[in-house]
Amino acid sequence: MNIEKIKNASTKKIGKKIEYYKEISSTHKYAKEIALQSDTNGKLIIAEIQTAGIGTKGRTWYTGENKNIAMTIILKPKCKIRELEGLTIKIAKCMQKTIYDLYGYKLEIKEPNDLILNNKKICGILTEINTISEKINYLLISLGFNVNEDEFSEETKDIATSLKKEFGKEFAREDIIVKFIENLEKILFLNKKEIDK
Repeated sequence: MNIEKIKNASTKKIGKKIEYYKEISSTHKYAKEIALQSDTNGKLIIAEIQTAGIGTKGRTWYTGENKNIAMTIILKPKCKIRELEGLTIKIAKCMQKTIYDLYGYKLEIKEPNDLILNNKKICGILTEINTISEKINYLLISLGFNVNEDEFSEETKDIATSLKKEFGKEFAREDIIVKFIENLEKILFLNKKEIDK
């Protein structure tokens, strides 16, 4: 994966710092471990393989090597908790817009945190907010997106899909990440001056 291409996205904060791993247990779990460090606002944790990726309802999210997107974004928003209402749907709409902008493909949103293509799951979103009283310590946004996956287990082959499986070609994961984080800064509160604090 071309990490420098992601760092060159036209964002103010998100993706300027990236930790990239060939293998990790879970980008989300690792992000929680480092989130309170002082230099993590906007940091991306990206992995090729997750050995214990977290899906919804405690399920495992599989990440095939060099095929898909598994990443977590660490943010430290200077806002009230109520301003984050409906956040997961906003993120889903952001990914929906990203894929449409890049390729003209329309993903469907299955509330609260899944994206669907041809009636099969292609992307899952996991958000977590850590607070003390009204103060937000950090916000984690994790995504698992099946991009070039072409091998599905017996238990997932009828319910999961990928861009490659549906359209029969390879897709550049970096292009999707760059467009997504650019869209994310635009649609959330992150384009306010607080992002630079």
